[in-house]
Amino acid sequence: MSQYQVTQKTKIKRLPDRAEYDRETIHGILDEALICHVGFVVDDQPYVIPTIHARVGDTLYLHGSAASRMLWALGKGANACVTVTLLDGLVLARTAFHHSMNYRSVVILGPLEEVVDPDVRNKVLDAIAKHINPGRLAEARRPNRKELKATIVVKIQISEASAKIRTGPPGDDDEDYDLPVWAGVIPLSLQPGKPIPDPLLKEGIDMPDYVIKYAPDDWHRSK
Repeated sequence: MSQYQVTQKTKIKRLPDRAEYDRETIHGILDEALICHVGFVVDDQPYVIPTIHARVGDTLYLHGSAASRMLWALGKGANACVTVTLLDGLVLARTAFHHSMNYRSVVILGPLEEVVDPDVRNKVLDAIAKHINPGRLAEARRPNRKELKATIVVKIQISEASAKIRTGPPGDDDEDYDLPVWAGVIPLSLQPGKPIPDPLLKEGIDMPDYVIKYAPDDWHRSK
């Protein structure tokens, strides 16, 4: 199985048995997550900003306002730390010390570079729209020239990356398994609710099939 090179910066030292470096695992977590967090430093001030992303091959793309301090700095080659976390369950142990969570997370390190080629930018913006909802591009108007000018797109190569995953029941100390305390896992998942039409929606516009049938399984897509 193809995996990313393990470096001193990406090697997981705390609970290394939870570490994963293979592409399939890392790509799957990135593709399922609807949002990522980007850490960077500007003028000695650290920031962590949530944003939308999309993966194409071994490249992760971000986009936002051209006036964004984050994307302006990152587009100039600033180093960044991009993280994604999927929460799968609350792990309730018999002792407070061993309470935990089941999760899947990814950390990507490296510089971000602005995407300036118009054709590539358009493809990236399409990929980001598909990441939100695969069927939306068939109907939604694409960005016009003014909107494209107000948008910046940056990319980071997924080369220094690692995943960390916890699954399964709580791990208590041997002497605590006889405690009269319930222990186990409360599963958690992100589920879509009933779609809410825009109050300004014109009459006669039916809800499209891709909205009606939207489900978490739609997030597992190959690129």
